Amino acid sequence: MTAAALTAAQVEAAPMLEARDVSRTFRVSTGLLKPKRTLQAVEGVSLLVRPGEVVGLVGESGCGKTTLARMLLGLLPPTDGEIRVVGRPTAALPRRTIAQLVQPVFQDPYSSLNPRKSIGAIITLPLRVQGGSDSATWRAQVEEMMERVGLARSLYDNYPSQLSGGQRQRVAIARALINRPRLVICDEPTSALDVSVQSQILNLLQELRRDLGLTYLLISHNLAVVEHMATRVAVMYLGRIVEEADTDALFRAPKHPYTQALLASVLTPEPGLGVPDTQLGAAYPNPLDVPPGCRFHPRCAHVMDICRTVAPKPVASGEGFVECHLYGTP
Repeated sequence: MTAAALTAAQVEAAPMLEARDVSRTFRVSTGLLKPKRTLQAVEGVSLLVRPGEVVGLVGESGCGKTTLARMLLGLLPPTDGEIRVVGRPTAALPRRTIAQLVQPVFQDPYSSLNPRKSIGAIITLPLRVQGGSDSATWRAQVEEMMERVGLARSLYDNYPSQLSGGQRQRVAIARALINRPRLVICDEPTSALDVSVQSQILNLLQELRRDLGLTYLLISHNLAVVEHMATRVAVMYLGRIVEEADTDALFRAPKHPYTQALLASVLTPEPGLGVPDTQLGAAYPNPLDVPPGCRFHPRCAHVMDICRTVAPKPVASGEGFVECHLYGTP
C-alpha cells in the first residue's frame, strides 16, 4: 500500500495520528551487581492528532515526551497499546508509507545532519529512499525546497559545518518536507538555537503549515513557543497526560495543579518580581519510584487523602480532559 493511495482515500477523513492506551517500559541498570529495574517511561497514554492541527506536548524533562515521539515515529515499538496513522495500525503499514506520511524534525541540528554529506545530498536522501520520482528532477526539487525554507541554492554543495545553527535547522526541515509528508513531529525544534533565530524558525514552520497543509505535533518545554504555535495542548507528567485542552482555554484557565505550576514558572520581564516560586520543589520526580495514587501528589499544593492512594480518572473538561480528584471522583 502506498502513501498516495492512502492520501486519496483516507487521510482527509481519518485522524492523522492516534495513540491508543500506549505504554513503554525499559529495563535499566541501577548499579554494579544490582538487579535491573523496570522504568515506566510512558503509561496508558492516548493522544489524537487531527488533520491541520498543531498539538503541543509539554512537560518537564524526563516526563516521557521524547519516548512517546519515538513511538509515534515508529522508531520504538510500544510495550502495550496501539498507534495508528491515518486510521490504520502502524503494524499494517509498510515503513516507507509511514515515513512518507510522518517525518521528524529533531532538537539538535548539529547532530541530526551527517557531517560527511553535502546539504544537497542530505535533502535528497528521502527522495532516494522512496524512489517515487524521476531522479533527473531531484536537484530541482531540492533547490526549490531549499528556497522555500529560506536557504540559498548556492548552499547545495556546502557541508553542515559551513552553516549556522539556524541554517542547519532549515536543512533538517527541508529534508523532512522534501517528500511532502502530511504530519511533522517537531521535538524541541528551537531549543538548541539562539533566541534571535528561534522566532525565525517558528515563523517558518507556521508559513509551511499554511502553504503545504501540514499537521504538527510540537514537543517542547518552552510554554511561550507552545502558546504561539499550538491549537491544542497536552500536558505530560511522569509518563501520563494529565490535562488536555484547547490552547486558549489551557493558558487562560489551567485546571490541573501541575499545569498551573508550569504556567506559574514562566519568567516575566517585569522588574522587581524575581524568579517565580512554583511550589514544586527543587528535585525532579524519580520515574523509577512512581508514587502510588496520583503521581503528582507529593508535589501538589492541593493534595487530599484520596490522592495518596487512588489514581485519578480522566474527567471531561470542555473539548479536553483533566486527571485530577479536584474535578471528579474515581
